[in-house]
Amino acid sequence: MPENSADERDYGYFRGEGGTVFRLDLPVHETIAERIAKKEIHRVNEDGTPFVEAEPEAAPASAPPSSAPKAAWVAWAVSQGADQATAEAMTKLNLIGEYGGGE
Repeated sequence: MPENSADERDYGYFRGEGGTVFRLDLPVHETIAERIAKKEIHRVNEDGTPFVEAEPEAAPASAPPSSAPKAAWVAWAVSQGADQATAEAMTKLNLIGEYGGGE
């Protein structure tokens, strides 16, 4: 079975400017990530209630290697001051480029 088949994809719910709640695959496209960063789109639960992030894991002591999973890079970016939703919306390559080389 191919990786990230339709049943295995991560997704989230977001509320747009008009108040409509819609579902998007994660990570979101770069243009959507920019709109999230600008607070034009907000992550919500399926029923439209505010989305509450799970408790973050302990911050890593140093940048992960570039081969580490994206989740490790998101945790590193958040430990360096990034917004959780914005970091999750970024691609792994963008996280590596902005928050360190790892190796």
